[in-house]
Amino acid sequence: MYGIHITIDCDMAEAEQRAIAALKAEGFGILTEIDVKAVLKNKINVDRRPYKILGACNPVLANKALHAEPDLGLLLPCNVVIREEEDDTTTIAIVDPAAMFTVVDKPEMAEMADEVREIFERIMNSLKNK
Repeated sequence: MYGIHITIDCDMAEAEQRAIAALKAEGFGILTEIDVKAVLKNKINVDRRPYKILGACNPVLANKALHAEPDLGLLLPCNVVIREEEDDTTTIAIVDPAAMFTVVDKPEMAEMADEVREIFERIMNSLKNK
């Protein structure tokens, strides 16, 4: 699997607010936000359920990673998907850095991926427990 997922019983707006707050609590900021539903409606006139992609970044971790692997910017920022399900629950998914960093063949990157994965698991667990 290439992501860490949870589904929570709240609307999309609340899930997004909670996800952003949980990310901020762990030192992540949101660099980008793509409203996929709006983009697809505008570009190809299709209707989708609400779906957003947030680009999250922890500057301390990003700096450390870029020192170890200058081309790592190709894999940054870390994507967080927030999507409304048919039963009106909301799924939050965050990229699994252990899976993402397998393309980088450096032992220090594997260690860093494990560190970031632990942080992402804490974030997801905090969202489950609210």
